[in-house]
Amino acid sequence: MTRRRWIVVAVVVALLLAIAAGVGGWWYHEQTTPKEVVGSSTVEFVPREKPQAKPRPRKVVQTVPWPTYGYDNQRTHLSPFKHRPPYRRLWMLRTRWYVEYPPVVGYGKVFVSQLKGVFYAVDAKTGEWRWRRKFPFCSAASPALAAGLVIESFIPTPCTHGPRGVPGLVVAMRQKNGKTVWRQPIPSESSPLVVGRRVYVGSWDHHVYALALGTGNVLWSTRVGGEVDSSAAYSGGMVFVGDNSGTLTALDASSGAIRWQARSFSRFGGREYFYATPTVAYGRVFASNTDGTVYAFGAGTGNLLWASHLGTYVYTAPAVWNRTVYAGTYDGKFYALDAATGTTRWVREMPAAVHGAPTVMDGLVYVATCGRCGQHGSRSAKAGPFATYALNARTGKLVWTFGDGHYSPLVADDERVYLVGSTRIYGMVERSSR
Repeated sequence: MTRRRWIVVAVVVALLLAIAAGVGGWWYHEQTTPKEVVGSSTVEFVPREKPQAKPRPRKVVQTVPWPTYGYDNQRTHLSPFKHRPPYRRLWMLRTRWYVEYPPVVGYGKVFVSQLKGVFYAVDAKTGEWRWRRKFPFCSAASPALAAGLVIESFIPTPCTHGPRGVPGLVVAMRQKNGKTVWRQPIPSESSPLVVGRRVYVGSWDHHVYALALGTGNVLWSTRVGGEVDSSAAYSGGMVFVGDNSGTLTALDASSGAIRWQARSFSRFGGREYFYATPTVAYGRVFASNTDGTVYAFGAGTGNLLWASHLGTYVYTAPAVWNRTVYAGTYDGKFYALDAATGTTRWVREMPAAVHGAPTVMDGLVYVATCGRCGQHGSRSAKAGPFATYALNARTGKLVWTFGDGHYSPLVADDERVYLVGSTRIYGMVERSSR
């Protein structure tokens, strides 16, 4: 080959390499740039389907004030009770290990499970044990109350990351004494969802189960896209659940048939987890993904209506109130988003990562900071205090601070609030009350 031909070949190769580098750079930029979609108030937005548009009957609320994770089956995390800080402590329960998910309240008791499988039923007025049970499993879920039963989910040990393919436990106990009524060997970290006479849980085995409330018998099971670490939400005859393949699935609550499936954005050919429980309101399903994005899908169609990228990771289940969606991030920010469009209404810098779902009550949004959550992740996470904060839900202004917290902040009934610390539960009343 002549010298001239060598030069031509070298130029062509250099040109091809430059083109490949340019294409590769463009592709890398496309894959790493956060994607966003702005929504509309005129497309699949139903104002009449606001949170608690149909409040629970008063007598039912008096018996079981806070029956499930997120308060209602739509998982709105919106309290109907009216309490305002500052609070004073009535009692404190030492659970002796981390409490990742908040209690439920009913039958005069507060029911809560700590991570190492110790389940407590305590007097709501005094904080004294009514009964306690120890399970040889780990618990990363809130229980649910229905028909005199308390239902809880458990996963295999060790609690850091138990083995897949081995049994776990979904158990129904009598609320009076903790006696087992039924049990199923399902490895689940879903907070049970009870609708009518059925219990819905997701599982590590990539299935969603519907169990009979009275017997625990499996009524149906449906395989979804991946392992389910999330809990299910319910609205309009459908059960909505996210999984670790980045898929959100809508299932027919009666039959388990898949109505639709939607997915998070792909990045380098993969999708991240819908770890957090979805929330249903305004005819939409709001779902946080660990890719740092909160998504809004049409509840009836699964259409992507908006997507807002908030930070490095989003593990918080959204709370919804007053046409606003609330969620926090691991890089220490807490957002209020327009429920119709996904645009930011306000954002507040927090002292540390936010992991657990917020609670909205009487115009305030309560949020806990998770200390060192996410410190071993591949993206940044903000380290700081374990604490609980009350913010003005309309403006984000700080109203109150409590020097304990970790995951989800608090639940309530007519008389008290029950704040969740790292390893303690506090029964509290407004400081002015006697």
